[in-house]
Amino acid sequence: MPARQPAAADPGLTPERFRAAVEALAPDLRGGVALAVSGGPDSLALLLLAHRAGFDAVALTVDHRLRPEAAAEARHVAAIAAGLGVPHVTLAVDVPQTASVQAAARGARYAAMAGWCDANGLRWLMTAHHADDQAETLLMRLSRGSGLGGMAGIRARRPVEGHAVTLLRPLLGARKADLVALVAEAGIAAVDDPSNRSDAYDRTGARALLAGGGVDAGGAVATAVHLAEAEAALQWVVDEAWAGRASVSGEAIALDTRGLPAELVRRLVLRAFREMQGVEPDGPALQRLLAGQGGTLGGVLVEGGPLWRFRAEPPRKMRTSTE
Repeated sequence: MPARQPAAADPGLTPERFRAAVEALAPDLRGGVALAVSGGPDSLALLLLAHRAGFDAVALTVDHRLRPEAAAEARHVAAIAAGLGVPHVTLAVDVPQTASVQAAARGARYAAMAGWCDANGLRWLMTAHHADDQAETLLMRLSRGSGLGGMAGIRARRPVEGHAVTLLRPLLGARKADLVALVAEAGIAAVDDPSNRSDAYDRTGARALLAGGGVDAGGAVATAVHLAEAEAALQWVVDEAWAGRASVSGEAIALDTRGLPAELVRRLVLRAFREMQGVEPDGPALQRLLAGQGGTLGGVLVEGGPLWRFRAEPPRKMRTSTE
């Protein structure tokens, strides 16, 4: 029986279409771009397409130092980039040992890459997230009871908070199998990260469900696009409501929520916290505040209403005692 031939890459994955996808996301794109290249087939496909499309690119590989093979994998990526004539930089990071190692690694990875971009005057950072990633993300967030914002999935373009860098994901419409085939056709060996198959992570279960054909990744991507559009429309409504219903006086905010749906009230209260603290409270803490129509949270004293009031929590008086 003849050996099974590897699948051919989608003929739509051309340099011209890749460039068009990038320019659709960032018509204001100027200067060079950084590419997040781990060495897996997805990110190597991103490297190949960006190179073939003629982008002035630099490949960034993050060594999380969580596996002994990581340093050698970074050198492997550096060699591939050198063969293409693409500059390459390895960024070593320390990952906090938290309950969610993957989340901590992701945060450290983006901070390192965005920080490098800031230091080197690059405004754009591309990642290789694809349609299968989007479908996995939607499945995981659905199981966690995410709201509309979460179910909008991976955004094709978003700023990196705290940095003058914008993330671009031009491959969200591509299937993983086609990216794998593109790299195989180029004769490039991809890195195999065993954590992608570990049952310790939620994403592995979602990936298995997709592989079994229980969910159509293309349909999930279309759903994410529709939800992202709905999220953007709702955010526009929130901005309009804030302009007409919020009153800022010194370090206090008054918010008239009379007649508004619960979701708009929730988002406006979140906006008030952002204005005062620069950060939003987590979901459960906010829910308790909304249910109780006020309280103290994160240093903010809140009086519920239909008319909400927000002000900094007054300093607590020191208790004194006498002998």
